[in-house]
Amino acid sequence: MSGSPVERPGLLALAGVPSERIAAWLDRAETFLAGGDAPRADFGGQAPLAGRIVAHLFMEDSTRTRLAFEVATMRLGGRVIAATAAGSSISKGESLLDTARNLAAMGVDAIVVRTAASGGAAQIAQRLDVPVVNGGDGRHEHPTQALLDLLTLRRAMGSLKGVRVGIVGDIANSRVARSDVHGLRALGAEPVLIGPPTLVPRTLSGLATATGGPPIEIEHDFDRVLPSLGAVVMLRMQRERAAADAVAADYPKGYRLNRERAAKMPDRAPILHPGPVNRGYEIEPEVADDPRRSLVLRQVGHGVAVRMAVLESMLSA
Repeated sequence: MSGSPVERPGLLALAGVPSERIAAWLDRAETFLAGGDAPRADFGGQAPLAGRIVAHLFMEDSTRTRLAFEVATMRLGGRVIAATAAGSSISKGESLLDTARNLAAMGVDAIVVRTAASGGAAQIAQRLDVPVVNGGDGRHEHPTQALLDLLTLRRAMGSLKGVRVGIVGDIANSRVARSDVHGLRALGAEPVLIGPPTLVPRTLSGLATATGGPPIEIEHDFDRVLPSLGAVVMLRMQRERAAADAVAADYPKGYRLNRERAAKMPDRAPILHPGPVNRGYEIEPEVADDPRRSLVLRQVGHGVAVRMAVLESMLSA
């Protein structure tokens, strides 16, 4: 089939997405939250996805992303069908693309894809006339996670212009970090990538230069930079993506966010984590549960609202 994926109403990445479009998604998500931190059950009796079917093609384990897309679809009046590696013909050798083609042939209205293959969502979008949303592809991007991070930060802080946001941990393997960098830059924030040299190599400073941004700041000394950060996003060590085992044992000493390190941050500076949280490793439980600072559970509710906004923008016309 002809056509470029950027011409279709989908979401594959945040790199290069205009700030106006990102702001529009966030603004629409705000209306679904209706002043709270979880999507309201009713928004005027509307059902913009009534009669629509959204297929979930999740080839990696997921809790928050998969279920948030399910809740978002149902809140909008749509229906969900799901395929996973263990319960589909992929376990018999069928390719991801062939599985997606079969879903499209069944007449689904959109496909949400999660895959270990970087660029896998884009490959599907290039070959199908069905809108595709990237639910996380390898080490590439996780755009809806970045949108919910942006929404959470914006609701907590107002404008993000000029705010230094530390992204801490296994940056080399993190698709969340890559999408966060693009989204934060689009809204005028200043991302700082923090972690040991093996997980945050200096080459990552060029992460946003392809889309016209200046080099990203790299920092290996977490304690030194903490007082200058307006917010932090803590990341999980991704052992399933061969995160550097050589640093795993020593990592908490230099980069675990505990009470002492949190006290070095500006008062009430927000703390985010995309989950799953490895308590006691990258973040101490008392910090993860601190009601004054931790926005981890708010992120989950905001994730439903953001995915509602994205699905509605693709399918309600």
